[in-house]
Amino acid sequence: MLSEGAVGEGLVADDGVIVGYPPERAVPAGLSVGRDARLRSGTVLYTGSQIGARLQTGHNVVIREQCELGDDVSIWSGSVVDYGCRIGDGAKIHTNCYVAQFSEIGAGAFLAPGVTFANDLYPGRADSADAMTGPWIGAGAQIGVNVTILPYVRIGAGAIIGAGAVVTRDVPAGVVAYGNPAVARGAVAGLPAIAQRIEVDAGVESRPRWRSHG
Repeated sequence: MLSEGAVGEGLVADDGVIVGYPPERAVPAGLSVGRDARLRSGTVLYTGSQIGARLQTGHNVVIREQCELGDDVSIWSGSVVDYGCRIGDGAKIHTNCYVAQFSEIGAGAFLAPGVTFANDLYPGRADSADAMTGPWIGAGAQIGVNVTILPYVRIGAGAIIGAGAVVTRDVPAGVVAYGNPAVARGAVAGLPAIAQRIEVDAGVESRPRWRSHG
């Protein structure tokens, strides 16, 4: 485990963790990791990032250089946060997600497994590379399983994006959107309560013990 930079007290790191991996890009040296981080095997933290307290990683997580992470961020197994990203306090990124360069995720937002961000309008073109910008995810937004979000898209605070959606346009705050392409389907405030959507399935002895009403 390398250690180029300041690592706070209370770090718990498995074997096979690398803290301070040197990037090939020319970036300012140093890495700051707040106290009480929990880093599981295969985690790689590049130098040149600022990371708050109580970071939690799963296995084989990569956080590239020039990222800014707040406190209490969780990033689970197989996920990559590419360089130049900003992630707010308490955000959670589940397994096998890709957060493209220059993306921003607000405080308390949640990315379900398999979420992918794009940041390049015309991949392979130099002028497009110069204009790379990933999505902006508002505070508390919930992004469903296997959602793809295209460059420059803004997801408003508290919005919910349904599983499998391809988001090509901005989604306002507090809106439910899904589909390909994703479109607004209603307000989060108007969603039925969980109890209205499921019922106990008495014929099933193990979890899940519920049937959905759709």
